Amino acid sequence: MTLRRVRPVDAERTALPGIGLRHEFVTAKGQHAAVVSHVSGRRDIVLYDPDDPDTVVATLALNTDEANGVAELLGTARIVERLADLQRQVTGLVTAQVPIIAGSPYDGRSLGDTQARSRTGASIVAVIRAGQILASPRPDFGFAPGDLVVVVGTAEGTTAVSNIFSNG
Repeated sequence: MTLRRVRPVDAERTALPGIGLRHEFVTAKGQHAAVVSHVSGRRDIVLYDPDDPDTVVATLALNTDEANGVAELLGTARIVERLADLQRQVTGLVTAQVPIIAGSPYDGRSLGDTQARSRTGASIVAVIRAGQILASPRPDFGFAPGDLVVVVGTAEGTTAVSNIFSNG
């Protein structure tokens, strides 16, 4: 089995006193960009002129909800893509997304309380909450209605995890 290596983006982090943080990066195609995270929650995506890295050619201003929505689109798509790649490479490995609904036996309880790994052999690899991906949640992570639990394992194991969240 050969796993494809993904090169992470190298971002330079700069504190902007009274404003927030700027994360600047250069794409594989040489495009210079930044994400400015304001203390207010607003996010700006900034594109710089390729010939003059100090000149901004475009700014996309996003409020908190818009920024979370874009993050969800990018993050969710990426984690699902990586899991799908793994599933294609490893026979018998499946992924499942299990919603936590109000009234679930684990609504308000911790990941450790489920004992999912020891009971089913499947692993909870992430939780998607309010558009944010929480990768590798710790045993003390508390579930809430609306969470989407990402599970990896055999078909039987992932179904068993789903049953745990539904029936206890």
